[in-house]
Amino acid sequence: MGREDSHYRPDGGAARGTGRSGSGGATGRVPVPDAHLPRAAEPPPPAPDAVPDRPPPLPWRPPAGSAPVGPNAGRFPTLDGNRPTSAPPSGRAAIPTSPAPGHPPSGGESTIPIPTGVPPLGPPISALPASGGAASPPAPTGAAPLPTPAAPRRRLPVVLGLVLLLVLAGVGVGLTRPGPVAGWLGDDAGPARNSAGATPEPDPADVLAGPDPNAPLPSADGVRAALDPLVGVADLGDRVNVSVADVTSGHTLFAKGADDGTVPASVTKLVTAVTVLAARGPAYRIPTRAVAGAQPGEVVIVGAGDPTVAVDKKGYYPGAARLDDLAAQVRTALGGVAPTRVIVDGSIYSGPVYGPGWDDDIPTGGSGGAVTALTADGARRDPGVGQGAAERFAEPDLAAGRSFARLLGVPTDAVKRGTAPAAAAGGAAPAPGSELGVVQSPPLIRLVDIMISESDNLLAEALARQVALARNQPASFDGAAAAMDAQVAELGLPADEITLSDGSGLSRRNRISPSLLTDLVRLAASPDHPELAGVFGGLPVGGWSGTLGDRYRNAPGTGAGAGTVRAKTGTLTGVHAIAGLVTTADGRLLTFAVLTDKVPGGKETAQPALDRIAAALANCGCS
Repeated sequence: MGREDSHYRPDGGAARGTGRSGSGGATGRVPVPDAHLPRAAEPPPPAPDAVPDRPPPLPWRPPAGSAPVGPNAGRFPTLDGNRPTSAPPSGRAAIPTSPAPGHPPSGGESTIPIPTGVPPLGPPISALPASGGAASPPAPTGAAPLPTPAAPRRRLPVVLGLVLLLVLAGVGVGLTRPGPVAGWLGDDAGPARNSAGATPEPDPADVLAGPDPNAPLPSADGVRAALDPLVGVADLGDRVNVSVADVTSGHTLFAKGADDGTVPASVTKLVTAVTVLAARGPAYRIPTRAVAGAQPGEVVIVGAGDPTVAVDKKGYYPGAARLDDLAAQVRTALGGVAPTRVIVDGSIYSGPVYGPGWDDDIPTGGSGGAVTALTADGARRDPGVGQGAAERFAEPDLAAGRSFARLLGVPTDAVKRGTAPAAAAGGAAPAPGSELGVVQSPPLIRLVDIMISESDNLLAEALARQVALARNQPASFDGAAAAMDAQVAELGLPADEITLSDGSGLSRRNRISPSLLTDLVRLAASPDHPELAGVFGGLPVGGWSGTLGDRYRNAPGTGAGAGTVRAKTGTLTGVHAIAGLVTTADGRLLTFAVLTDKVPGGKETAQPALDRIAAALANCGCS
């Protein structure tokens, strides 16, 4: 089994579904405005002091005085979370900072400065252009017009300068956050200081070069010449579906089976991220409550679907809500009366706890597990374990309830499932159903970041159910899948090209077309949907972070993708996929998706073959 994202078995085991049928696909599109022209390039900033092998500076630098924070703050992580001993790939300068204390390894992410005290987020998408503003000025006189998109389905608004501001602000850059981002993150504006009140660490050096907004558009013929020899290799099997588009203009540059539904594996999480951000909003927090039970001494803990809640300060997810905080609130509310029983209420979820189309060994293999409304530390038995597969509780709700009982001094054999009573007015305090305490998850923008960067399957299923709850659907696999399909259609994406059965991509019944994925990336980069920009923060960076941390390093023909490919990966036995962004050699920003679901061999040969496709785009002038 691979530690990557979905579920990989080198023995080539067959897929055997365990649940109900998928959701089907809603159809229809919502019209969106025509694409805007990009803003003309701004004059370059003064040249910095000479630094060997430093790329051009980022188009926007965070202000002085901010401190690097992140799951791997201040270091360039590898998959094992250790700082590399050599310089970053492609001659890029390493960030000269130290790890921030208190953050467990998370599989690796590149780092950008954010105010100290703000919980961590994922790596920046510094590939987005520097042009900004809600409206772009006319192109310079004599400039060649942008090509017309190949079909109406590619016409999405793409003023990416504004998106750069939103993405960087959304992942916490700077001392203050203008617009809605401060509200999403729940931060108070104020000076950046670390917990000890010391002077913040200096800004890190620039690492990833930003794209050139005036870079030439690759030609379709040039891209075809570069990719045709790579998409037909035997290592990828006989079903390789590909879509490549220019992010700024929407022009289709390469299409092979681009509109065909294909098993996406964990690339499904891109759809989960966009739909939950659209349905709930980036600032939404998932509560975990405690209420008085129907009988004296009963405390009911009510889960609402936050799988990141920790038992105590040693939890797996940074910044998570904590059961020890909730227990302290309960003791205060009870006024010294000792509780005698804990009831676990996870009734907000319904249906099977394992997904339709999941392989038989997923429940015990460490990459998935039972999906319950009350879960602590992603159901991990040991929250101190590193990123990847981990031993999980078979009944996460009862395990969390027993941890809560221990914090309250209640015997663990006095924990059982049940439902909270309806709140009643009057009677002896606390009245049955009255709230005794509540803790809140980090905002969704942070949960999305973790889900994508770590490819967290149980977190993905929890976020899919938030789409269902927001759209008044049952919080089940079927309800979540139907709600996500409907949200895709409402966003104006081609929902007839997607059929979902889960939100993580563990299901082999999922089907997504590559062109829907490239459309989705462009939509998330649209100024009409700033709430979707959070999807970019957690994208792994080739050769640097997350599930791409050990790729684009050693395999022949893949080096050009190091530091220039930012994408979500997907892996099941016989299924290998990748979708995201890549900056060309000329500085043009492209979106791409490559989905394969009939791969004859293992990931040792399939993943390098996929990476050579993305690297060819990174190395492409292709005029």
